Amino acid sequence: MGRYGPDAATAREEMLKVYPRKTQRKRGKQMLVNENPATPAEIGANSRTVPGIITQRGCSYAGCKGVVIGPIYDILHITHGPIGCGWYSWLSRRNITKIRADGEVNFLQYSMSTDMQEDHIVFGGEKQLAAAIQEAYDEFHPKAISVYATCPVGLIGDDIHTVCRQMKEKLGINIFGFSCEGYKGVSQSAGHHIANNGVFKHMIGLDDSPVEAKYKINILGEYNIGGDAWEIDRVLKLCGIHIIGTLSGGVSYDEICNCHMADLNVVMCHRSINYMAEMMEEKFGIPWFKVNFIGLEGTKKSLRKIAQYFGDKELIDRVEEVIAAEMAEVRPVLDDIRTRTTGKTAALFVGGSRAHHYQDLFNDMDMQVIAAGYEFAHRDDYEGRDVLPHIKIDADSRNIEELVVTADETRFDAAKPEKKKALEESGFTFSDYEGMMRQMAKDTLVIDDISHHEMEKLIEMYHPDVIGSGIKDKYVIEKMGVPCKQLHSYDYGGPYAGFKGAANFYKDIDRMTSTKVWKLARAPWHEGGSAPAAEKEPATAGA
Repeated sequence: MGRYGPDAATAREEMLKVYPRKTQRKRGKQMLVNENPATPAEIGANSRTVPGIITQRGCSYAGCKGVVIGPIYDILHITHGPIGCGWYSWLSRRNITKIRADGEVNFLQYSMSTDMQEDHIVFGGEKQLAAAIQEAYDEFHPKAISVYATCPVGLIGDDIHTVCRQMKEKLGINIFGFSCEGYKGVSQSAGHHIANNGVFKHMIGLDDSPVEAKYKINILGEYNIGGDAWEIDRVLKLCGIHIIGTLSGGVSYDEICNCHMADLNVVMCHRSINYMAEMMEEKFGIPWFKVNFIGLEGTKKSLRKIAQYFGDKELIDRVEEVIAAEMAEVRPVLDDIRTRTTGKTAALFVGGSRAHHYQDLFNDMDMQVIAAGYEFAHRDDYEGRDVLPHIKIDADSRNIEELVVTADETRFDAAKPEKKKALEESGFTFSDYEGMMRQMAKDTLVIDDISHHEMEKLIEMYHPDVIGSGIKDKYVIEKMGVPCKQLHSYDYGGPYAGFKGAANFYKDIDRMTSTKVWKLARAPWHEGGSAPAAEKEPATAGA
């Protein structure tokens, strides 16, 4: 037994033994003991889910429309497919926004779909799509319209891109499509890549209007769930740093069209948008590096690195003043909550960055993360970007278009690469991501694409004090007597980014882990059988 339960190797074997031999081999590659965090072992990430396993994953359409493009509030979004696809992706992640000007419409309030029926599947749905675009334009007169292909559209061969081009010529506004059929790739990660390509081709660089600000950045991979982007913006404004565009939470179409005017890109969710950061650097010369505004240390480190990039003493000093003022407010909250959270345990299985970022908040509270994993990550999200040259491109990844990007003849800023080179020579890092496994403690469990069986075994063996996961797992977990923090949409909480967001998270986790109600939970499958996990004595420090 380890300090918090069985040792990780024993737990791994217990989870795997129920599977047939072939499944054991596959899942064994996706379930590792983090034996040496400094040099992570190779994990079997970005591989197809085993048929029959209940998975957390979503589809390519969900990654494209539901995650990356959907939060842009003044683009009119049309799902070309059955009504269920449009309904599924409608505000499910709580990407909140604010209207910028009088007369604008927040299209996130609407779920728009062509509502394909059997006759469209048999005879084709292109005419239906064109009619839907015309109807949407007549009703709302948007700046731009985006169209998303779902599984049946790809199967019957509807050419959404030709329809979009024709309607763009007819209506005189920007109309573009995404071939993000749900079956493309192995998870929603494929949809992120498709979305990045589409944004880069159809929006980035359309507006060269100068931005009057001393320090101009974009934040990539921040989706304003529960108001996170607003809290980050508040802190950066206090420092004197201007955000041109946040891709893509709480952002407008015009801001995205203008975001190539930034001096720097910083990346929050590496998996969902690292493609965009790379392409913008190739075309416009804008360098990028990884940041994390989740957790006190991550927020402080990110602010300081941005200030260091600009190299202005006035900015560097101002950042320290802001950090000191913000910490003065949040420190008493954390000190109080630590008296109740120290030594408690957590597990995190969510997203393509959140299972990593949110470990910082649990570390702040002196809680131990015993196991973690992503739904749709690639090896570099676990092991760090230095493994990229060694990743073999599989058939699923080859289905996704790779754009050939070259330097823009007139808008590539050669001064930016020169500045990047000089800073790198002084030890500054760009295009960086260390991966989750390097941050996790030695001999903890790393589980990619966790199944419901594995989640239940983890709870049975470790009984963590809280689990961060998604909606597919939330109520199963809570029926087993463990609180679950839904980190896709924050369970109507948040924001959790920045300093004030950290205080919000501490209070929510303290409330969840301190209540005794979970000991009363009794899962239906325990009725008349053995006692639920919540009634068993959990492992404690020193056990």
